[in-house]
Amino acid sequence: MNDYPQKTCDINRLLRHPKLVEAAKAGRKTQQRRDGVYAYPGETFELDGVRFTVTALERRSLGEMTEADALAEGYPSLEAYRDLILKMHPGMSWDDSHLVWIHHFKLSD
Repeated sequence: MNDYPQKTCDINRLLRHPKLVEAAKAGRKTQQRRDGVYAYPGETFELDGVRFTVTALERRSLGEMTEADALAEGYPSLEAYRDLILKMHPGMSWDDSHLVWIHHFKLSD
């Protein structure tokens, strides 16, 4: 049992964009922000036959995101992350107070 809410989506939908899948497989992406919970710590998922383990799940606001977080998301900077998110979601505005779930993961041993 855990103190997390019920999942809003299947773990296999956590990471889908081809460039981000490649970044994860190369070890350059270790975080994925989502509005809902897609996986719990300890769960595993595969990307093109490469297995990953979810290591942590936390909730934070977009305004708390750092440059280091953007790098862990697979982007060169926080500005690049923000710009792409806004491009992917037309009509969305960046709200520093918006809470998201951060799924931390690593390549499985």
